[in-house]
Amino acid sequence: MNSTIEPATSLNKFEKFKAEKDGLAVKDELDKFAQLGWEAIDKTDLEHRLKWLGIFYRPVTPGKFMLRMRIPNGILSSNQMRVLAEVVQRYGEDGNADITTRQNLQLRGIRLEDVPDIFRRFEQVGLTSVQSGMDNVRNITGSPMAGLDGNELIDTRDLVRKVQDAITNSGKGNLHFTNLPRKFNIAIEGGRDNSVHAEINDIAFVPAYKDGQLGFNVLVGGFFSAKRCEAAVSLNVWVPPNDDVVDLCLAILIVYRDNGLRANRQKARLMWLIDEWGIDKFRAAIEEEFGRALTTAAEDDEIDWDKRDHIGVYPQKQPGLNYVGLHIPMGRLYAQDMFELARMAEVYGSGEIRLTVEQNLIIPNTPDSRLDSFLAEPLLQRFSINPAPLTRALVSCTGAQFCNFALIETKNRALAMIKAIEAELEFPRPVRIHWTGCPNSCGQPQVAEIGLMGTKARKDGKAVEGVDIYLGGKVGKDAQLGTCVQKGIPCDDLLPVLRNLLIEQFGAKPRSEVVIPSVISH
Repeated sequence: MNSTIEPATSLNKFEKFKAEKDGLAVKDELDKFAQLGWEAIDKTDLEHRLKWLGIFYRPVTPGKFMLRMRIPNGILSSNQMRVLAEVVQRYGEDGNADITTRQNLQLRGIRLEDVPDIFRRFEQVGLTSVQSGMDNVRNITGSPMAGLDGNELIDTRDLVRKVQDAITNSGKGNLHFTNLPRKFNIAIEGGRDNSVHAEINDIAFVPAYKDGQLGFNVLVGGFFSAKRCEAAVSLNVWVPPNDDVVDLCLAILIVYRDNGLRANRQKARLMWLIDEWGIDKFRAAIEEEFGRALTTAAEDDEIDWDKRDHIGVYPQKQPGLNYVGLHIPMGRLYAQDMFELARMAEVYGSGEIRLTVEQNLIIPNTPDSRLDSFLAEPLLQRFSINPAPLTRALVSCTGAQFCNFALIETKNRALAMIKAIEAELEFPRPVRIHWTGCPNSCGQPQVAEIGLMGTKARKDGKAVEGVDIYLGGKVGKDAQLGTCVQKGIPCDDLLPVLRNLLIEQFGAKPRSEVVIPSVISH
C-alpha cells in the first residue's frame, strides 16, 4: 500500500480495522471459529472480516449465515450444482439459494460450524467464495450466451475466468487485492445486446472494431450507492480480446487501490477518484501501471441490439443443439430444485448450467431430439419457459426476510403484487420492474423501466414500509439510468399506483375476464 493513502488519523472505522488485520487472515482461523461458535468470535471478525471469505453474518437470522459464491460468467457444472444443493439441503426450511443480479448464487441458512467442511467440498469441485464480499471485486459477469450464440462477437468465458483467477489467486485468496477502498464490479460483454449492463460496472469491456480488428472498448466508473449513482464513462481505451484484458483490469485495480479515497466511505468508489483527477490524468496513471502504450478507443462499439432475457427455447450456433432458458421466480432455488436442475442438465444437456443477471437460469446443449422430453419435465410447471409478461421481467434483491440492510420485505411482496396485477391487466409486452430493499440498490432499480426502492414512509401518522419510484431505465443499446419520480409511497398503497402507471405509460389494459393468480410453492 503506497503513501498516497490518507494517514490513519483520517481513516474511517473500516479502514482502521483493515489496517489492524487483513480480512483474508480469517481464512486460517475457520476451524477455530467453527469450534468456538459464532457467539464467541471477535465482533469485527464476525460482522466484517468473514465477508472476505463470502461468509455474511445476518442479525435478522442469528446463527444462520449467508454464503456468497464466485461463479465467473455465471457458469456451473451439474456436479457443482449438486454439491451446492447438498449444502443447503442440510438446513431444511432455512436452506435455499438465491440467483443474484451478478450471475451468482448466495446460499442461506449456513451454520458456521459447517463452513470448514463446506469449503473442503467446494475445493474438490472447483468452487470458491473467496473475496466475494466487502472491499473486494465482486463476481465477474459475462455474456450468458458465451460460446453458444450464433451472433456472438467474442466468447467471454476464458477471459472472465482469467480475470477472476488473477484477482483471487485461483480462488486461494490474493492479498494484493483484498484491501480496495470499496467494492468493485467488472463485466465483459461479448454479444451485441449489453447483457451484462456494462453501464453499472466499475470496469466494463464492450465489443468494438478498431482498424478492422475486433476487441473491446473500455468503460469505467459505473456504480450505485446510497449517496450517488453514475453510469460508466469511456476510458478512451481499446484492447484486443487477449491477456491485455487481464492486465488492464489489474492496472486499474492497483491505481484504485493505491489512490482511491478512503476517509469518507461514501466517496470511496472508483468514480469519485475519476472525478477528483479527471479522466485524462486517470488514464495516464493506468497507462503507466499497464507498462505500455494504450490504444485509443474505437469510435463506435457493437452494442446495437435491444437486450434479450434468454427465457424460452433457442437454437445454438452448434447445429442440432438448443439452450433452454427457465424463469426462476424471484431467483430463489431450494435444494430439491437444485438437484432436479443438475439431473436435467446431465440427462438433456452436457451437464452445464448458466445463470443470468435477471436471476434466471439456462440449460444449454439440448439436442433437438430431446427437447420434447425436456419440456415435459414437471419442474417446468414452476420454472416456466413462457411466464406472464410482468413475472417474466421481475427482479428483486433479498429484502428484509434475510438482509439487515433492507428497509422493506421485497421478494414475496413483489411476486404477490405482480400476480395480482397480471390477474387484472393484460400487457402488450413485458415491463421490467425491479425491487430493492434499500438505497444500496442490489436489485438495481435504476436500470428498470419501473424501479422500486425500499424506504420508510408515513401513513396515518405512523412509519411504515414504503418505496421510492424510479422510471426511465433502459438496457441494451443506448442504455441509461432511470431517475426517482415519486418518494415515500406506503407499500400498502402501492398496488393501485403501479396499476395506473402500467396503464398510463406501458399500454396495459383491463382483462376481459379476471384471472385467479396461481399459488407459487416450493
